[in-house]
Amino acid sequence: MSTSFESGQRGLFPELLDWLETPVTALRPHGEMVRFEEYTKDDRYVLRAELPGVDPDKDIEVSVSGGVLTVHAQRHEEQREKYRTEFRYGSFTRSITLPTGADEGDMTASYDNGILEVSVGLKEPKQAVQRITVEKKS
Repeated sequence: MSTSFESGQRGLFPELLDWLETPVTALRPHGEMVRFEEYTKDDRYVLRAELPGVDPDKDIEVSVSGGVLTVHAQRHEEQREKYRTEFRYGSFTRSITLPTGADEGDMTASYDNGILEVSVGLKEPKQAVQRITVEKKS
């Protein structure tokens, strides 16, 4: 049996019911899930991340070591009004294993309109399988 509530008839707990009807991400400040997109285009591996509200010079660090790309970002935001102040802050780090053939010496990173884009050149992978002749010993 299901019960339907109409607006204005929710009784003592309207806010609780509103929370249950909204997506879980709405409970996080500004839906703080960082969206990542990975794809290959023109022999390049491209990683895009939504990082709105950060200063790329101070708040974003991109590094690579041993075939692992790491993106670290921090956000510090403050809004002051006459009778109230709001602070929003946090950080996140995500490490991603680069695909086979990624050239760590051929990487670029750019930030535009809240989107971080990291591009890595891809080389033809060296032949990973080598056939070895088995000698028969008597």
